[in-house]
Amino acid sequence: MPASHVPLRVYWRPGCSSCVKVKEFLSRLDIDYESINVSATPAAMEDLFKMGVRTVPVVVRGTDYVFAQELADVARFVGRKVVFDRLPAPALMNKWFTVLAAARRHVMQLPATRLAERATAGRDRSLRELAYHIHQVPDAFLQAVVDGNGNLAMVYDARPPEAVQTVADIRAYGECIAQRLAAWWQAQADKTCAGSVLTYYGEQPLAQLVERCAWHSAQHARQVIAVLEGFGIAPDGPLTAQDYAGLPLPEGLWE
Repeated sequence: MPASHVPLRVYWRPGCSSCVKVKEFLSRLDIDYESINVSATPAAMEDLFKMGVRTVPVVVRGTDYVFAQELADVARFVGRKVVFDRLPAPALMNKWFTVLAAARRHVMQLPATRLAERATAGRDRSLRELAYHIHQVPDAFLQAVVDGNGNLAMVYDARPPEAVQTVADIRAYGECIAQRLAAWWQAQADKTCAGSVLTYYGEQPLAQLVERCAWHSAQHARQVIAVLEGFGIAPDGPLTAQDYAGLPLPEGLWE
């Protein structure tokens, strides 16, 4: 069977920002695919392990695959030419700082008695883990660009340490990471971020990694806002359409 006729499979899990994004991307391109929720189908993750894959989302055709963190990679994999309209790095950084500041406000509004609850059905991720994860994204970014640790997933998929239990603990972690990110940005001589950085899904343009991390944090910040609203709590200074403008966020929130 010609490679172009081999069915695509997309492995994903609920609540995963890039999983929502890649499924919407393929649907907009009118590309059929088999949707495989690894949280609901544990054997599917075992299949990925055999291929050497440890994280999702992944787009698979036969025995070939591509990580779906960068949609330009997915477009090449499926043989489509797609033009991506991207904000410049300084605008992305400003939006990222806005998102992270909002997340630190909103985490303080999460009821302590509900932190152990699942953030979304079908995935073993608590509200504590979700709130913490928003700043794991810039933490992983800094480890990649400063320390050379390209395995971003290992960083931002890690469970919060035992010492981080309360909303105040999560906020303190977030403030520490935000300060480090601000220091990195201030010291960054080339504000266009024209270089590249090695990640587990390949060598990526630095500006595109900034974009990916900014909208990744924003997507999870949106989820925390939705959780607060579901609890009947009005978010303190919620993010606005203007804050999100230009970030390539998916339309869907959870899956």
